[in-house]
Amino acid sequence: MVRLVRRLVLAAAGALMALGVSWAGPAQAAPKPPAGVDITGHQLAEPLRLRTATQPTEVVAVIDQVNWLSRAGAAIGPKPDDLGPKYTVVVLAGETPTQTYDLYPLAVGGPRVYRPAKQPDPAYRAKAGWFLGRLNMSETLRTAGVPLERQLDTVTGGVGGGERVLPDESLDPGKDLGEAVGELQRLLLLNVGVMVLITMGLAGIALLIRRRTR
Repeated sequence: MVRLVRRLVLAAAGALMALGVSWAGPAQAAPKPPAGVDITGHQLAEPLRLRTATQPTEVVAVIDQVNWLSRAGAAIGPKPDDLGPKYTVVVLAGETPTQTYDLYPLAVGGPRVYRPAKQPDPAYRAKAGWFLGRLNMSETLRTAGVPLERQLDTVTGGVGGGERVLPDESLDPGKDLGEAVGELQRLLLLNVGVMVLITMGLAGIALLIRRRTR
């Protein structure tokens, strides 16, 4: 009888663990860095083509200018005369454009970012909007090769505000960082739920054993 109960306990635990694995699914792969970025704009005769394989620091720095944008930006931006030179940044997966942003490093009142609703990758849905940019935008673009004068008072960075949502597909072109975090949270909750089920199952079997041995 005792051996039979032990077998039942082991079988129940194994079934619950298997159920937990099937719910949780395979572990999420770590986000991949973008293949690179292309920059076009004022006084650039041809696009700046930055690639992670050869210029990883510059690629990450440029991506950092836009990877914190919230899902909803301001509908109206500064007056056109106050924007200054525009530089368009296109994020690439391989050689395929996935996202595009317009950067205005010398805008009156501080750098600005505009995110168009129409994106190169139809799977990346975005709302058009204006955002305050990072204070080091001009220096970041200059370091990447954009012909801008050095701004000594803005090299430490800063940001207008918001949360990270860019594919850090930017970062993985198939998913937003926000989605990846959500998947991780759901995975943790499922694991906790499985452990609770296992504990309850073992407690129930132990209670059954105690009643039968009296």
